Amino acid sequence: MAYKSELDLIRNIGIMAHIDAGKTTTTERMLYYTGRVHRMGEVDKGTATMDWMTQEQERGITITSAATTCYWRNCTVNIIDTPGHVDFTIEVERSLRVLDGAIGIFCAVAGVQPQSENVWRQADRYKVPRIAYINKMDRIGADFLRVINMINKNLSGNAIAIQIPIGCEEAFAGVIDIIKMKAYVFEDVTGDKCLERELEHAELIEAEGYRERLLEKLSLHDDSIMEKYLEGKDISVEEIQGSLRKQTIENLLVPVLCGSSFKNKGVQMLLDAVVDYLPSPRDIPPITGFDIETGQDAIIPVDADAPLCALAFKIAVDPYVGKLTYFRIYAGKIKTGEQINNSVKDRKERITKIMKMHANHRAEIEEAGAGDIVAGVGFKETVTGETLCSLDRRIILESMSFPEPVIDVVIEPKTKADQDKIGDSLRRLAEEDPSFKAGYNKETGQTIISGMGELHLEVIIDRLLREFKVNANVGKPQVAYKETITRTARAEARFERQTGGHGQYAHVNLEVTPLSEGQGKRFIDQAPAGIIPKEFITAIEIGVREAMQAGILAGYPVDDIEVKLRGGSFHEIDSSEQAFKVAANMAFKNALNNAQVVLLEPIMALEIISPEEYLGDIISDLNARRGRVMGFEENKDIRIIKGTVPLAETFGYATHLRSASQGRATFSMEIKNYAEVPESKSKEIVGKRYGLPVVK
Repeated sequence: MAYKSELDLIRNIGIMAHIDAGKTTTTERMLYYTGRVHRMGEVDKGTATMDWMTQEQERGITITSAATTCYWRNCTVNIIDTPGHVDFTIEVERSLRVLDGAIGIFCAVAGVQPQSENVWRQADRYKVPRIAYINKMDRIGADFLRVINMINKNLSGNAIAIQIPIGCEEAFAGVIDIIKMKAYVFEDVTGDKCLERELEHAELIEAEGYRERLLEKLSLHDDSIMEKYLEGKDISVEEIQGSLRKQTIENLLVPVLCGSSFKNKGVQMLLDAVVDYLPSPRDIPPITGFDIETGQDAIIPVDADAPLCALAFKIAVDPYVGKLTYFRIYAGKIKTGEQINNSVKDRKERITKIMKMHANHRAEIEEAGAGDIVAGVGFKETVTGETLCSLDRRIILESMSFPEPVIDVVIEPKTKADQDKIGDSLRRLAEEDPSFKAGYNKETGQTIISGMGELHLEVIIDRLLREFKVNANVGKPQVAYKETITRTARAEARFERQTGGHGQYAHVNLEVTPLSEGQGKRFIDQAPAGIIPKEFITAIEIGVREAMQAGILAGYPVDDIEVKLRGGSFHEIDSSEQAFKVAANMAFKNALNNAQVVLLEPIMALEIISPEEYLGDIISDLNARRGRVMGFEENKDIRIIKGTVPLAETFGYATHLRSASQGRATFSMEIKNYAEVPESKSKEIVGKRYGLPVVK
């Protein structure tokens, strides 16, 4: 029972935000104040503990999620610092899948930014309780109340302040705790010395207004608070904190704190809030898995004495210990040397080492149990999203969905030795990163790698050249177009070959139907019963799905399409699975010829922040790039432009925007949807694809 009581003292949290909101800086301060490190690392100097990759230190951004453990007020706090750049959103997705709580960090000047919205929606999807931290209160233009209003308006966050700042911009000196009604002023550069004092008259009036709003919010879902609030009775700090904790865990409220992590102000209070308001593993509802033996859903209890159940959420290659598999244990215990089951593949795995991670540093432990997030060495076949369980109970947890890449780059090894090396290197990188894909184009003999954006592929290529020592020629980034159809069509194909002995025969009749965007690819067997033996139906589906990899317009993958098998015929002796695969491929291509194929391109949601004087030039340039302005926002002396633009028109945009605004404008973008390419542009793309002259 001792282990169960320890579960109450565990916090598994993630740090999430838009790029440059201060996630890693905040994490560094947390590690310093908890005594995990003895010197604060700085992102700008490349000394941040959590940004350990060479590529992160050079670029000053977080690329891969890093895990660490620290201790605060007798609690074990497992932290995952996630990237803020949209190209690495998969790192946020798989981290939130296994976390119990999160801190959403917002810049006090910029407020809710595009990636802030993205990660917030991801947390909504997994029902992760969270607190909000408004950082950079010392910056010019900082506006605490505006950011709270943005969280409530743009994110439906139900955010409520539990702190307010003392001063703002250069005058920011500390915070007022509106629950305890105390002021905390930071007196030294490191933030170690914090003076607690009573509120001044003006501070008291402002704090009482915020406290009233907090009590009103709490009373909506707490009858005890409501009764005392309406009767004008005193409500204790403990009562407020207890009610706020309960409502935060139930995702009814989001407590909001503030500070300046870079100036070392407010992070200790943030750590207190993590312990006070975010859940332990025992506070969240138990997860549900699918029991293979019974064929029914099963509730997984948060109990160290239950059968093991864990989820692998990240794979990393360590130069010293090899493949590291990060996993979250939901139930049971695991010991070094123990044999467990990968229930998805029904394969046994032996764990040779269990590691507690601190960024890229490892501490070997003998045992881990329910509530822990650890890394294991020894897993040979387990990949991201697969379930690990005890040998005597095969449970499968819900896996994760990963976005499709939107940008391609051709990479060609320089020598035969590099050719051999590149295949293994790409396989290992794809194992680490499910949003990265590598393929081989048989027609051109080229290796094509695909990712979520220019920066994503730039980092992958950098790792290939430096970490994996592959010598290769790298092409320019290309858009990952798709093909789809706009009308229903039917076609059939016969495949007949007669050689010595048995021949080959297959006859397939297919119908293709367009689906709405994002519906993907479907295959449905609607052939009359008995007309084609069941063993050949699978071969037909395989043939169709292989044909979907390259459309007839420009050889791009076909998407948002439904294929129905309507009929066909077979020969008792000459029919084979291979023959039906070929016939299905032919029938699918024939159907596409009658279905009016069009080209689709990724459209990006774009947000540009710029001083007003550059607005005209920026909008003119956006229009020239086939972009559309969807709206404007004003914030003091800057303007925020929101719009859309085809990905194909954004290559090199960062350099152009810096030049057009004298370095004062910034932008961010993320994939919004796929849309049909205009006919004139489509002809140009197809012509380039096949090396044809473009007719203007």
